[in-house]
Amino acid sequence: MEDGKTMLEVIGPTVEDAIEMGLDQLGLPREAVEVEVLDPGSKGVFGLGGRQARVRLIFGVKEEAVADAGAVRKVEAEPKARSTEVLTTEEDQQPLQVASVVVRDLLERMHVRARVSARYLKVPDEAEQPTVLVEIHGNDLSILIGRRSETLNALQYLTNLIVGKELGRWLPVLIDVQGYRARRERQLRILARRMAEQAVHTGRRQVLEPMPPDERRLIHLELRNHPQVTTESIGEDPDRKVTIVPKK
Repeated sequence: MEDGKTMLEVIGPTVEDAIEMGLDQLGLPREAVEVEVLDPGSKGVFGLGGRQARVRLIFGVKEEAVADAGAVRKVEAEPKARSTEVLTTEEDQQPLQVASVVVRDLLERMHVRARVSARYLKVPDEAEQPTVLVEIHGNDLSILIGRRSETLNALQYLTNLIVGKELGRWLPVLIDVQGYRARRERQLRILARRMAEQAVHTGRRQVLEPMPPDERRLIHLELRNHPQVTTESIGEDPDRKVTIVPKK
């Protein structure tokens, strides 16, 4: 590799898709990189049963070189931390690329037009591996959430299966639509505290609406240190509910 040059290998459903993904990750215009096609790929279903395209983007790391190429954004010389969206190694980039491609394929087959991006969530010290967050943005995407988040959870479950098969290992993938999960989490925390107060005030247990496992877990965690109530789950999925019980 020539001095002042570095490279990024990217995979995607087509050569052009892989190039665009790489340019997005680098923050560079097309004219600022040299492209080497390593594998043109072959078409598969949901990315399975075929090969994805693989390209190598070769670019200069000096700001002057980027400016001469007509870039509108600068490249940072220092490597990014693992918790940022732009990572420095192919091993780090591959899960993000695979997750993005899988979700784009699924949305295309659902006839949903949306923007997809992927990044790593901050990894807790006790975690054995990172979690990939895939964020979907666009107009009128409520169809992707569904009643009780059923559509969103199904999309997430299917994505995890396909990504695991593509990578040959399990990697947790969390999917969010227009910041829905963050808003839902805030709502559930407020609901948990309000219903706990009601349970204490009335002296009667409060039964919440049926929720998926991750939402029930959030209620339990929010109230686990509450001095006046305990929580338990009752019923069978998909109608399993959290019950908030006042302490005697």
